[in-house]
Amino acid sequence: MGDDFDLERLKVHKIVPAAKKRVHLPVAGALPPAADVDEAIAGRGEASERVAPEELRERVVQTLKSIYDPEIPLNVYDLGLIYELDVDAEGHVEVRMTLTAPACPVAGQIVTDVAERVGATAGVARVHVKLVWDPPWTKDRMSDEALLELGLL
Repeated sequence: MGDDFDLERLKVHKIVPAAKKRVHLPVAGALPPAADVDEAIAGRGEASERVAPEELRERVVQTLKSIYDPEIPLNVYDLGLIYELDVDAEGHVEVRMTLTAPACPVAGQIVTDVAERVGATAGVARVHVKLVWDPPWTKDRMSDEALLELGLL
């Protein structure tokens, strides 16, 4: 090997495949950037108090009515964005929700807000929020109060 030997040219670089983009939040705690969230889990792991499922459901509905869509001055519950709300005796809450449009620029933020706020509701041990697009949202899902507020009724 003479003086013209190029060691740099012979180096081997290990190629590591890029990790898959993760869009689900598997644990409670700090949430990923809002744009990446289509599912979120929050809560303390155990309920701060035992509450009958019917009463807990009412508490969760009141919490949902305090979360507003940033683009439409209405809460997510009266807008009809909550498709399914299941509450069990252990304080576990399952929420299936949608948004008014798939291209909503604040989609992840709304999912995150719902998870964090419902997870902090007294009696909730854990909440799982899943963003779904089927069936598509229409104004027919809005409550009479929401329609009246927007002048559509």
